[in-house]
This record gives sequence, C-alpha cells and structure tokens, in this order.
Amino acid sequence: MAVAEPFVSPGAQRRGLSKRSGQRLSGLGKVFTGATKIDRFGLILLGVLVLLAVLAPLIAPYNPIDPSGIPFTSPLHGGHLLGTDEVGYDIFSRVLFGLRTSLLGVLIVVSSGVIIGGTIGLVAGVAGGWLDTLLMRITDLFLALPGPLLAIAIAAALGPSYPHVLLSVSIVWWPFYARIMRGEVRALAARPHLEAAALAGAGPVRRGLRHLLPGAMPAIIVTASLDVGNLVVTLAGLSFLGLGAPAPAPELGAMAARGLQFLLQQWWVPVMPGIAVALLALGANLAGDAVADATGQGI
Repeated sequence: MAVAEPFVSPGAQRRGLSKRSGQRLSGLGKVFTGATKIDRFGLILLGVLVLLAVLAPLIAPYNPIDPSGIPFTSPLHGGHLLGTDEVGYDIFSRVLFGLRTSLLGVLIVVSSGVIIGGTIGLVAGVAGGWLDTLLMRITDLFLALPGPLLAIAIAAALGPSYPHVLLSVSIVWWPFYARIMRGEVRALAARPHLEAAALAGAGPVRRGLRHLLPGAMPAIIVTASLDVGNLVVTLAGLSFLGLGAPAPAPELGAMAARGLQFLLQQWWVPVMPGIAVALLALGANLAGDAVADATGQGI
C-alpha cells in the first residue's frame, strides 16, 4: 500500500529554506570566527584585494593601457598614487587591473582542475578495476613530470599569450585534484552507508553523484583554497618570463619584469607590482589555512 507523503505547509518550506541559508552563512562566519588572528588578517586582506579587482573599472583613475602622465613620476606626485612607469602609464591603475587578471586566471585554472581532475578521480574511484588503474597511471605520468617546466615548455611552444599561460598551467594542475578525489572516494566507498546503498540497488552512477561526490568535496574545496596562493605566484612567474600577453597588457608579473631594469633608479616601477603579487599570495595562503582549519582538514 502506498504511503502518503506528509503535507508541508508553504510557511514551513520557507522556514526550512531560511534555516539552510542561515547554516550556509554560519559556515562562512565559522571560517572567520574560528580563524587565528593572522588568518583573519589574511581573510580581510584577500577580501579587500578581491573587492579592488572587481571594482577596478570604477576605482582606477586612468586607463591602464594609455599613457596618463610624465614617465617615471614618483609615487604621490602628479596625481599618481603609485607613480608612473617608463611610458607614463599610471601604475596604480595597472596594478588594479593586474589583480583582476590574476584572480580571473586563478579562477579559471582552479575550476578546470576541479572539473577535470575531480571527474577523473571520481570515475576511477567508483569504477575500480582496470579503468581505475589506467586513469591513475595517466595521472601518475603527469605528476612525475616537472610541472613548472612542462608549463613553461607548453606556453613557449604556443607563443606569448595569457590564455596560453592559463592553458599550460591547467594541463599540469589537474592531476593533484584527481589523486585527492580518488583517495576520498575510495575511503568513503568502504563506509557502511555506501555498502547499504549498493545492497539497496543503487548503481555506480547514483552512488557516485549522490553519496561519494558530496562527501569528497570538502577535501577538494580545501585543496582549491590552498592552491590559490601557489597559482598567483605561478601565473605571475610565467608572465615574468615573457610568456604572458605582450605589452601593454596589465599583468603583474610582466609589469615587474619590464620594470626590473629601473630597479636602482625608479624602484617603484618593478616594486609596486611585486608587492601586489606578494600581498595577493599572502592573503590567499592565509585564507586557505583558515578554510582548512574550519573544515577540520588543516595540515
């Protein structure tokens, strides 16, 4: 005999949605309130830098790719907060747009790593057998190669371009997520509720998407949060080597590289973009530590 579904009033449904929203907000609050003082500083610093990057078109006083002053104007002079470079570009405006470019690049690489690596790890962990062995041997092959050198080689072969930099880094970044996802899935698969689901007739796809994937996501999220700082430095490093977009594109690494020759005379030209990279990487690393601690997966 069929069992009638219990009636849930619209008011109760709204209260349930409000409760879940509150739980998500409390989770975000837990990351901040449960963090150490230095990690809170990192969260605030990262938040400020992200806000500056998002609002760059509104905040930047000048066009970042048009000369706006006398070359080598020192900071706090001539209406230029961080001075100008050898062409007369406003460094503050270029740093703001450089932050925007860096964060967008990090988002693209992390997203591709989570999607590609996570999918491969999930399939390998759920399927097992020869497919697991094949996918993990391919993953191990990529992990055995020197990632930075491989990314440099791919970017150099494709030619100077920021999309080529992102593609080259994405190619070498996904194996970490594949390994983590596969390990989490295999660990979760041995738990009683997964065995019960299998006995109840749940197929591999259903078990993977409904039970294993949600259980493995916390480890993936923590890994992604800890990856942001490394990716900021990696992308800036490839641009520093001249593999990013050609001038006058506002990329922090490329700006520092082009200004390096003026370090002893006009120090602010290479130093200001370098400081922006350092602050972004510092804030991202500390924020990643806070997320890891809040989820109980700190290292």
